[in-house]
Amino acid sequence: MKKITKAVFPVAGLGTRFLPATKASPKEMLPVVDKPLIQYAVEEAIAAGMTELIFITGRNKRSIEDHFDKAYELETELENKNKQKLLETVQGIIPPSVSCIFIRQTEALGLGHAVLCARPVVGNEPFAVILADDLIEGAPGAMEQMVKLFDETHASVLGVETVAPEETSSYGIVKVAPDARGHQQVEHIVEKPRPEVAPSNLAVVGRYILTPRIFDKLVNTTAGAGGEIQLTDGIAALMKDEPVLALPFKGVRYDCGSKLGYLKATVNYGLQHHEVGVEFAAYLRSLAKN
Repeated sequence: MKKITKAVFPVAGLGTRFLPATKASPKEMLPVVDKPLIQYAVEEAIAAGMTELIFITGRNKRSIEDHFDKAYELETELENKNKQKLLETVQGIIPPSVSCIFIRQTEALGLGHAVLCARPVVGNEPFAVILADDLIEGAPGAMEQMVKLFDETHASVLGVETVAPEETSSYGIVKVAPDARGHQQVEHIVEKPRPEVAPSNLAVVGRYILTPRIFDKLVNTTAGAGGEIQLTDGIAALMKDEPVLALPFKGVRYDCGSKLGYLKATVNYGLQHHEVGVEFAAYLRSLAKN
């Protein structure tokens, strides 16, 4: 089994929970302090050893492509004004060894369909899927932890986290049991079950490592929950042929697909920021006194 070098970023969603901010700007470009969500996701992938980044985009997503492209005018302006640190920041968004591929998803047919759009580039290799909505803080990163497990087992890996029972209807939910090596093997997976019928409260949260056989399963997957081709249904079919593992990763996840989660991420990352952290903490303390 080959090493994982490809990461797929499904970024074609409409971001309706953040309207009107996302009417003309992708939700993945919403900044947490001074970096957009998609850049945090890309940095996590690169830290895990991935060198080919595949973005499944849609209409009004050109700013994502522009963000990871070279900006000649901006770089020239910064250089002429001797703003060296800013120039290095802009030029360092993507290392020279990493390449970006952009594929248009012409219809919003679900996460499973978005992943299937990457098949011509991924080919017959294992690959990662990262949802930028889920910002995960920690070192090593969640994807790096998952790659380590994949290298040991060569099995698909789902990043999971325990959620409140009443939140199961917002996630793909898995039931797991220990395998012979002590890893958590997925026995059952279902998309967005109501709390009373959920098999557990262990949720898949925006991080996947999948073997290429998933593509064959997705091709034969019919529309499921929400009338979309669900990646969860493809994974359920994959489990009939090969083991799928769940990894409760170490780290703090912020659900930046929700307003509250996004605000929490902004506050916590702001407190840690090298430029504004100290002053921001003082400001928050002053608010608490009022």
